[in-house]
Amino acid sequence: MARGGGGEGHRARYLPGDPRPPEGGPTSRILAPLRAEGARAVAVAVASTVVVLGVLGWSITRSANWPAVRDAFFNGLEFRETFPEIARRFLRNVAYFMVAEPFILAFALLLAVMRSLPGPVFFPIRAMAIVYTDFFRGVPTVLVVYILGFGVPALGLAGVPRDPGFWGVVALVLSYSAYVAEVYRAGIESVHPSQVAAARSLGLGRWPTLRYVVIPQAVRRVVPPLLNDFVALQKDTALVAFVVAAPEAFKMAQIQQAARFNFTPLLAAALMFLVITVPLTRTVDWLVARERRRREAGGGL
Repeated sequence: MARGGGGEGHRARYLPGDPRPPEGGPTSRILAPLRAEGARAVAVAVASTVVVLGVLGWSITRSANWPAVRDAFFNGLEFRETFPEIARRFLRNVAYFMVAEPFILAFALLLAVMRSLPGPVFFPIRAMAIVYTDFFRGVPTVLVVYILGFGVPALGLAGVPRDPGFWGVVALVLSYSAYVAEVYRAGIESVHPSQVAAARSLGLGRWPTLRYVVIPQAVRRVVPPLLNDFVALQKDTALVAFVVAAPEAFKMAQIQQAARFNFTPLLAAALMFLVITVPLTRTVDWLVARERRRREAGGGL
């Protein structure tokens, strides 16, 4: 039995066990052509994509130099022989990523809070945060890795680590913190001022309001762009080992390529990075879609 009140303007709600209207009702007759049209559009898109890729693949494989390119880049024997060592070295990239990420998250949040402090009293702190972010966003990351990886150990300071790999990771932290701080700041500024006013009206001070009201909302909103930055960080870990540290996946692939006169090891290294970055990218898309659905369900609030 239909529940939910009478009248033409009210939508009937059905509980479990209630009879449903017949499938051939007015709503079904309206939606059926729309579903059919959508299915046809998907079928046309898939078919056209397959045709274009098929023509492109046929053109490449029928070219005169395809056998030489295939042996140089897609050699199965070279792939099987070099992949295990490249995969083992890729663990070094993962280690650099796992060490750098927590420090980047914490330091970038501190920078964003410093940049967001209001009032003339906090102008020097805001100025320091602005100078820092402008500097490290303007200097290429590879130059920061070179300067710290080679410059600091060369100073020979007592009590200062001299491992180039350590300073390479520090360079990644300094460089990426500037980018992530701007992501955090965008999230902080997206929190409506009424949230802060409501917290202050309840007796919360400046710092409790920031800690318990502003930052939790800001962090939740910027998770997708944060993951995008960490996809880039995972790829840039190759800079550390390539420039100053022991061979990792990409450097080992270059060594194998130079020793075997074959480019297939480079494709093996690319595959290892894809194994990490593609799931992270799909996670970003899923989080963006979930946040969109949440906002639509809440009326945009």
